[in-house]
Formats: sequence, C-alpha cells, structure tokens
Amino acid sequence: MGKSDLKSAFLMEQMKQHFGTDEGKSLCKKIGLVYQLNIAPKKIGVDEEIYVVDLKKGEVKKGPYEGKPDVTFSFNDNDFMGIATGKLNPQIAFIRGAMKIKGSLSAAQKFTPDIFPKPSKL
Repeated sequence: MGKSDLKSAFLMEQMKQHFGTDEGKSLCKKIGLVYQLNIAPKKIGVDEEIYVVDLKKGEVKKGPYEGKPDVTFSFNDNDFMGIATGKLNPQIAFIRGAMKIKGSLSAAQKFTPDIFPKPSKL
C-alpha cells in the first residue's frame, strides 16, 4: 500500500494481520460480506482513499472492489476511526450525514466495531 496520511490506513494494516488470527477467521465465517470503504481526509467525496474489507476471503486491499461490494461506506478519516473504535455510533453518524451507505442495509448493520481489531494504541 502506498504511504497514506490517514489514521485509517494504520487500522487497515492492523486489520490485515487480524484476518490471519483465529478470531479474524471466525469473523469472516460469520459475516462473509464485502465492504468497500471510501475514506476522505476531511470532506466526504474529496480525495478519498478506497479500501476493500473482504470478509469472504479475509483480505484488506487498497483500491476499489472489482465487482459489486455488498455495501459501500463513505466517511471522513476521523468519523471512520470513531466508528471503528466504538466512540461514534454508526446510526448517529448516518443520521448526521457523517457516513453514507450504498448497498444492502442489512449487510451495513453487520458493520460494527466488533469486526475491527482492538487498536493496541492509536
């Protein structure tokens, strides 16, 4: 992955390793969905970096998904980190427009802080 200034990029790296663990593997079995994350430094839709969290294969990749992800989320770096660490409720983020969702809402509801490794230190 190219160098990124996003805090999220660090979390994505951790996530890659997380999928190698037993916990990560059981998560993939349980969820089995593909999420595309469009993460903007400040404003949704501007200079976004795109990541794919593939809970079918247990992979994290930079760049758009080839095919149709189950859900595409858009948010800025801080809001994404808030959601991933459980400090920001995804429903509230969505209502406030801090998170945009395209795709299956039932799949979107499975996107919770539980799928992220607990940050050792951010």
